[in-house]
Amino acid sequence: MDVSIIIINYRCADLIINCLRSVYAFTTGVTFEVIVVDNDPEQGAGAQIRALFPDVRWLDMDYNAGFGRANNAGMALAQGRYFLLLNADTLLVDNVIGRCMNRMDQQQDVAACGALQHYPDLSPMPFYTSFNDFRKTFFILPPNRPFQALLDWLFPEPRYADPEQHDWLVGAFVFVRRDVVAQVGGFDEDFFMYGEDVEWSGRLGKVGKLCYFNDCKFIHLENKNPFRRTHISWINRFSTQMQISNFGWIRKQYGVGAYLVLILHYLSMIPVVFLWKMVINVKKHGNPFAELRTQVIYTKKTRVILRYFWKTLFRQKGFYKIKPSENIDLLTAS
Repeated sequence: MDVSIIIINYRCADLIINCLRSVYAFTTGVTFEVIVVDNDPEQGAGAQIRALFPDVRWLDMDYNAGFGRANNAGMALAQGRYFLLLNADTLLVDNVIGRCMNRMDQQQDVAACGALQHYPDLSPMPFYTSFNDFRKTFFILPPNRPFQALLDWLFPEPRYADPEQHDWLVGAFVFVRRDVVAQVGGFDEDFFMYGEDVEWSGRLGKVGKLCYFNDCKFIHLENKNPFRRTHISWINRFSTQMQISNFGWIRKQYGVGAYLVLILHYLSMIPVVFLWKMVINVKKHGNPFAELRTQVIYTKKTRVILRYFWKTLFRQKGFYKIKPSENIDLLTAS
């Protein structure tokens, strides 16, 4: 068996059906199996998928295990020499699986590879090219040249001899060697959603190169879920669940100091964002309290981050999934 394709289902049967149709339509020269891990068997519409694709191997989870745990369960069943972790909300446009396999067969120093994400109109989707590129977005600083220069100095971009090599691979499409997973382990199961692909890439990259092959692409539809961002703004760049995962990743990969700096930064910015907006409100409306919704949301998200402070600081084992009452994005969506 060449490739085991692992897809997570969470109430997205229609997306998986379209994804699998594209897989079967375009994949040639590869022996493959499909494993679907269902994070919600009662409402996931698994019967609909299995009726159309009876050869799919199916695994029901007992709870919503999130991205990392569900993929780990799928990889434990997989028989292929390569694993392809593929999002349900993706579509293939050509034989990208065969191309990735051939490139990996030829380049034994590559531990895992990804394909470039595209929007449905086939225009390129931007992505973070490095850990430091990602880390710079965590800081809530005015988007002007001096602050950007400071962040660029603090978090310089890595330099690789191979232009296709990068720090990490987006979890929507990760093509990885089976023996590499056996060596470094699967996803960190403390992560519920977001950040787990970044953390995993850090470990994968220690045993081989991580590459985006420029001639490999796919469509990413970015399925809606209750943990995505709402009221996206300069100070609310990430959803609450994203923030908890991101801070956990920083603590694990970069240590206590980096984590504490980030916590102090978010706390110190609360009065700053309020004062800044109040000055704008006075100039615009004459009332300093006219428009503060975004600043209130930022404060509420920071409070949730603090609820996980000690647990994250001491890296306590657990499942870092926020509670419904902590999902500030959903609670403030209306």
